[in-house]
Amino acid sequence: MQENIFNHIRRELHQHPELSGHEKKTARFVEEQLQAFTPTKIIRHVGGNGLLAEYLFSKDGPTLLFRADMDAVAVQEADTLPHHSLNPSVAHKCGHDGHTTILLRFAQMLHDRPLKAGRVLLLFQPAEENGSGSKAVLDTKVLDYYKIDQAFALHNIPGFKSSTVLCKEDSFTCAVISVSITLSGKTSHAAEPQKGISPIPTTLHVIEELQRWNNTDIQSDDYFLATIVEIHVGEEAYGVSAGNGVIRATLRAKTDRQLHEHAQRLKSLIASACEKTPGLQHEIEWLEPFSANENDEQAVTMIRNAALRNHFEYIKLETPFSWGEDFGLFTQRYKGAIFGLGAGENCAPLHSPQYDFPDELIETGATMFYSIAEEGNQ
Repeated sequence: MQENIFNHIRRELHQHPELSGHEKKTARFVEEQLQAFTPTKIIRHVGGNGLLAEYLFSKDGPTLLFRADMDAVAVQEADTLPHHSLNPSVAHKCGHDGHTTILLRFAQMLHDRPLKAGRVLLLFQPAEENGSGSKAVLDTKVLDYYKIDQAFALHNIPGFKSSTVLCKEDSFTCAVISVSITLSGKTSHAAEPQKGISPIPTTLHVIEELQRWNNTDIQSDDYFLATIVEIHVGEEAYGVSAGNGVIRATLRAKTDRQLHEHAQRLKSLIASACEKTPGLQHEIEWLEPFSANENDEQAVTMIRNAALRNHFEYIKLETPFSWGEDFGLFTQRYKGAIFGLGAGENCAPLHSPQYDFPDELIETGATMFYSIAEEGNQ
């Protein structure tokens, strides 16, 4: 019966997805569901549309933070799914509807089976997809009122057997940042390119160098991947020599330090390349930063113990996932860890139009969180 209630909640969330920074209706719906589980306190507008629910069992004992993300992605979903998105070109294709539901089910568990001591904070985080939510939450200083001992999160992972728990110490997901490079020169007649300032030599050189830096062996400590996502130079005007260009890319590495080093290296590369074309100006904009998730050894042990205690298969990962996850900033601030939940070997990939969060993970995820909280308060 309870499982059906939370399946319904998850599908209701799925039908009404909202993009990063626009999760107002989602937050209202989550708060409505939380009322039935009587948290000690609910704090609204955390980092925008976020919610923080506090369960205080006693002032003795640790304070544990558990996070779920609430935002959706800009993907059009087919209406063949019975609970398909009702918002055009927006859909829960990363499973945040499921992550949110897991945290609500966990809230019910805390209500029905209170812990013996300590405090549990449930953070329903906005704007995970664009990497701005965790910083916005931390910037509010709301969490500074609590002495947070450990922080935990999970993410569903298609391609692994359903309800398998996946974790590792140190880097769990990579540090990632996007970059937009604007090159501004001067157009000229195509017959007289020497009278203009062309961005093309610089564009080609930067792209060639970025590709040369790549070390795609994720087992290597020096793993680095620069992916060109857009190149735009000139226009469809055959009588005009291009005067402007844009390069957009994503950069990723295992640690924040490594990513920062490559970002600085890229800045130097662009500056020196532009100097070779007198008059060519450049502007660099850094976007959507994701800190690496650095899993604490003790927190990983608690996750493994919770999995084994509940007879969930546990896999110790050898390498981090190459994608970014906004929980990384929390693991830079607090001891803690994020773990993966297998979403099924035949589950469609994240962010694909065919993806749908598997409802059977709701109970698995909530059980994992409750067991971690129990161990943390022993």
